[in-house]
Amino acid sequence: MATADTPDSQVEAPKVETPVEQNNDAPEAEAAPEAVAAEAPTTETEAPAAEAEAEAPVAVATKPESELTMEDLLEEYLPSKVLRRGEIIDGRVMSRKPEGMLVDIGYKSEGFVPTKEMRSLGEASDELTVGDEIIAYVVNPEGNEGSSILSIDRARGEQGWRVLEKAMDNNETCKGVITGSNRGGAVVESEGVQGFVPLSQLVGPARELYVPGGEPPKEGFIGMEVEFKIIELNRRRNRAIFSERAALQAWKQIQKMRLVQELTEGEIRKGRVAGISNFGAFVDLGGADGLIHISELSWEPVKSPDEIVTVGTEIDVFVLRVDRENLKIALSLRRLQPEPWDEIETKFAVGQTVTGTVTKLANFGAFARIDRGIEGLIHISELAHQVIKHPRDVVNEGDELELKIIRIEPERRRLGLSLKQTLDGSEEVAVASADDSGDSEDIGDFGDIFEDNE
Repeated sequence: MATADTPDSQVEAPKVETPVEQNNDAPEAEAAPEAVAAEAPTTETEAPAAEAEAEAPVAVATKPESELTMEDLLEEYLPSKVLRRGEIIDGRVMSRKPEGMLVDIGYKSEGFVPTKEMRSLGEASDELTVGDEIIAYVVNPEGNEGSSILSIDRARGEQGWRVLEKAMDNNETCKGVITGSNRGGAVVESEGVQGFVPLSQLVGPARELYVPGGEPPKEGFIGMEVEFKIIELNRRRNRAIFSERAALQAWKQIQKMRLVQELTEGEIRKGRVAGISNFGAFVDLGGADGLIHISELSWEPVKSPDEIVTVGTEIDVFVLRVDRENLKIALSLRRLQPEPWDEIETKFAVGQTVTGTVTKLANFGAFARIDRGIEGLIHISELAHQVIKHPRDVVNEGDELELKIIRIEPERRRLGLSLKQTLDGSEEVAVASADDSGDSEDIGDFGDIFEDNE
């Protein structure tokens, strides 16, 4: 058996060292494993510093996955965000302690909310459980050691801004409480945010109780709840502008959409006169307005709607038309009464003498009203026995005259009247006078005058 001192062992020794001698030009880090193992006892003193530095950066990368620590995972997967003082962040409750609350804020270290920084929660703080989401204000950002100090109290205002921003984006209405007033309008607090409602955007009871000029408001104004829409929201400038009027209009639009689906043309509804304009009256039917055009207020001519209706009064209205596509409702007041022309033959007859009021003059004659909604024409040839150039030579607007009915056409809404036949009571003389007129052929048929006027 050969030993280490035998020639055989000495001959084989160079064979082991041969690979090392053949790789003298290669870097020491690439030496064969056997050579590294053989030199292991001397590596602490002989290994170059460069080799140690080369191995350090890849220590985690070369570790087996089973050997990775939590610190390694945090280093590798968590984003390298920088927490700043004054920042508003989202968090999730991890645990509760008497001295405060530990919160997961998505950073390497947790956040901590001291008990004194969540007083605004009140009794609601006892309801917070592990996993609940919160919004916190960064009092002290995380340092080399320890958790970040957070405050829920200082973040509640920011949470209100977020709620209002969401409502504004979704075009939703919000509610708030009036806390004060100035010359321009009302100060309203909502979700912890103080906003402003301009006087032009203040409606309803709040507008009635508002006192301009900086004087103390009326009782009930402060503390009144109002519903509004957000016109402007600027967190940086701490500016929030609200509108109660816009919220009311939005509510009315929704009510109108519902109402137009329910209404039926021809039905009678109760409503309240909400406004008057020169072309008609608006009637609130229960959250949505319909229009009574001035021509539908009465069978008689109406100069101004306030002659017939008054704002605030309750009236019955006739549903004339419903435009569901454009959300328009046409109403009528006169349709609740019988149309005068439908009853004319029961009230008047040809040859009857009536009292009429001249309403309009034209080149071919004068119009006179003899009853509610019924007007007739006094042809120029029926105004006087003598020839006249214009009706104003005989009558004027507003004159009350004794007239004779000489023609009734209810189906065509036409009524012929005569003034001259009431002057001497002789129809034959009147007809002869008309026949003797040199202009009679130029005037044409009496019915043609109605058609020309239409």
